[in-house]
Amino acid sequence: MNPVKKILVVEDDRSIADLLRQSLATEGYSVEVARDGKAGLAAFRSYSPDLVLLDWMLPVLDGLEVLKEIRKSHQTPVLFLTVKDDEMDKVVGLELGADDYVTKPFGMREILARVKTLLRRGQSGSGPSPRLAAGPLTIDVDQRVVLLEGKEVEMTRTEFDLLLFLARNPGMVLSREKLLDEVWGYTFDGYQRSVDSHITRLRRKIERDPHQPELIQTVWGVGYRFRSSRAKG
Repeated sequence: MNPVKKILVVEDDRSIADLLRQSLATEGYSVEVARDGKAGLAAFRSYSPDLVLLDWMLPVLDGLEVLKEIRKSHQTPVLFLTVKDDEMDKVVGLELGADDYVTKPFGMREILARVKTLLRRGQSGSGPSPRLAAGPLTIDVDQRVVLLEGKEVEMTRTEFDLLLFLARNPGMVLSREKLLDEVWGYTFDGYQRSVDSHITRLRRKIERDPHQPELIQTVWGVGYRFRSSRAKG
């Protein structure tokens, strides 16, 4: 029997926190709630959740500060909950390591879909090719490890899954919609910027020159392509 997945909700709005707790518990998850950033970090360290639902605007420590602290030592999936509509605010959260975001007000069906997708990642990373190589880059599928010239590159689950999907489809032009569907598990309108932000982060980590990428190439007006001439496995 699979262990019950643990979810930490860091949300200062009591009504939203209670709704999330009840809805997630109904789906069979174990749920812990914290109502400010400092309490959220303490709960994260003691509870060791499998996923964090993190509000942006929190008392004591805001969501960005909480995320920074989490990412110093853990790659636990983080889903941002935010009332901010500004595109750059969302990009900042993704750049700091959030795996995804949902803008308030949100529907519980959307939240549950995102939660299931994030938790599903990394459970059995095995596939037909357990090890992929592309120039200086090596992807160990079973261990979910990326090596660049023999040195391990730290990645969030979403970054790894995105890179793996690109590398498993070398030479193919993949639209943002396709990547959202295959990697994130949904194609909600307005979330294509999530793909662009994660591609930017991947390039910073694996390209020799992120401004002139050799591995992850942009196909203008369409999407992205993993360079086929350097991929094997």
